[in-house]
Amino acid sequence: MDLGDQLKNLFPDHVPSEEPENNNEKPAYWIQDDPIICKYEKRKGKPVTILEGYNGADSDFKKLTKDLKTLLGVGGSFKNEAIIIQGDYRDKIMDFLKENGFSVKRVGG
Repeated sequence: MDLGDQLKNLFPDHVPSEEPENNNEKPAYWIQDDPIICKYEKRKGKPVTILEGYNGADSDFKKLTKDLKTLLGVGGSFKNEAIIIQGDYRDKIMDFLKENGFSVKRVGG
C-alpha cells in the first residue's frame, strides 16, 4: 500500500486539487547564440567526440559534461574549455543539445 492509498483511507472525502503547470522554469544551462562545435577525432587509436565553443560559465559547462556522460553511459572529461567524450556519439550528443536549445555545428564528417 503506497502513500496515496493510505491518505485516501485517512481522508475519504478529500478531493485533491490539480496543481497548475509552471512553465516559468529556468533553463538548465546558459544558452548561447553561437553554435557549439561537435567534432570527432582519434586519440591514441581510440575515437573521441569533442565539444568546443561554449562561452558560458564553467559550472554550466561542467554540468553539461556530467549530463552527457550520464546520458551516454561513457567516460569523458572537461579540459581546456572543451568537453571530451569517449567514443563516437556525435548524433546522440547533437540531438541532446538541440533538445536543450543549443545550436550545434558538426565538424569532421
